[in-house]
Amino acid sequence: MGRILPPQRYLKPVVFLLCLAPLVALVWRGMGGDLGANPVEAITHHTGLWALRLLMATLALTPVRLITGWSGVLRYRRMVGLFAFFYALLHFITYLWLDQHFAWGDIATDILKRPYITVGFGALVLLVPLAATSTNAMVRRLGARRWLRLHRLVYVSALLGTLHFLWLVKADIREPVLYLALFVMLMALRTPTLGRFLPGAAAGRGARPRGRTGPRP
Repeated sequence: MGRILPPQRYLKPVVFLLCLAPLVALVWRGMGGDLGANPVEAITHHTGLWALRLLMATLALTPVRLITGWSGVLRYRRMVGLFAFFYALLHFITYLWLDQHFAWGDIATDILKRPYITVGFGALVLLVPLAATSTNAMVRRLGARRWLRLHRLVYVSALLGTLHFLWLVKADIREPVLYLALFVMLMALRTPTLGRFLPGAAAGRGARPRGRTGPRP
């Protein structure tokens, strides 16, 4: 109460532009011939990394609410979550098109035999129903309880995405380990044991997300 927060009508476009900025930066680099010696690898890495970052950002919004008591932050879950799916889809399309040239046999073999591709593909598959049911109409159709249970798949998707990154890296694993540690921390903050000690827990206790807030990661 009494804190000054940016008006929602200004903050929402800012969040949208921030989520779009990595794609704009990638296109700008591509147009300038600044993607390095292996452009396909650069595009694949960039889109995959931002998919994982935005998944982590989506998971971070509830802890932010618990820490600050600002429930308005949850209004951006759906947007950030859909952008995470968007970048994950771009990541997979880059692999299908620019890397494998739609060689479906080789793609199927990769998915079945390479663990890091298997878990990465699994992470994307789990995001599909979440993106498809992110509208208010789908919340009403499924019912709040079933919808919430379905959207807990985001936890599994984020874990698989982190493992995909960890198993992909062959030498310096510090960055993927950092994301794994961040995932563990964000999940720990959701537990009743830790969550009840956060400043905003009392203000948000008992509150349920409405359909317009999007996925409840």
